Amino acid sequence: MSFGRPPSISGGFSNSAPDRGSFPLDHYGECKQYMQSYLDCLRKNTNNSTPCRHLNKDYLECRMARGLMDRDDWRNLGLNEVRGAAESSSSVVKDNPKDKPNV
Repeated sequence: MSFGRPPSISGGFSNSAPDRGSFPLDHYGECKQYMQSYLDCLRKNTNNSTPCRHLNKDYLECRMARGLMDRDDWRNLGLNEVRGAAESSSSVVKDNPKDKPNV
């Protein structure tokens, strides 16, 4: 390879898939409301994503439910401790560390 010209295709380039597979665009806006809520939350919190994680989980759940991304375990996405809207409205009770006896 010489300087000033693009590298040749036959030497040195290896094409690899993204780590989490394809991530198709939401052409029909099926999850737009979730995305907008998340972006509004980021704006209100000066781009600090911590208070908006529940909205992120809702957005990803929408994408997974509609086949816009592969279903993955929340632990792998770093959201296993976050409660989304679906979990908040159900009768799921989260363990409270204060309720556990000291051992």
